[in-house]
This record gives sequence, C-alpha cells and structure tokens, in this order.
Amino acid sequence: MGSETLIEVILAILLPPVGVFLRYGLGVEFWIDLVLTLVGYLPGIIYAIYILMEISGVFS
Repeated sequence: MGSETLIEVILAILLPPVGVFLRYGLGVEFWIDLVLTLVGYLPGIIYAIYILMEISGVFS
C-alpha cells in the first residue's frame, strides 16, 4: 500500500465519494459510492475502502 492509497483511504473515511473519485473519476464506482453514502454514511465508507483495497491488491 503506497502513499497514494493511504491518502485515498483517509479520504474514503472522511468523504467516501472523494476517495473513490480520485481513483476512478466519475465512473460507476463513484456513483455507487455516492448513492450508498447518501443512503447511509457507513455503507459508503465500507464500499469505498473495499473498492480501494481490492484494486490495490490487498485482498488478492
């Protein structure tokens, strides 16, 4: 996990859609995270951290 990923994870905890946006732009992942965050803050955080860690290879 590099420093970019660490910054994205910190942003994912504070503002989940921003952390995902930095990695994916306005892709599907961003919109899913935005909806989850609007429905409930915790689901947005969980999804954001999961998607950022998955692409970084932490779960592989």
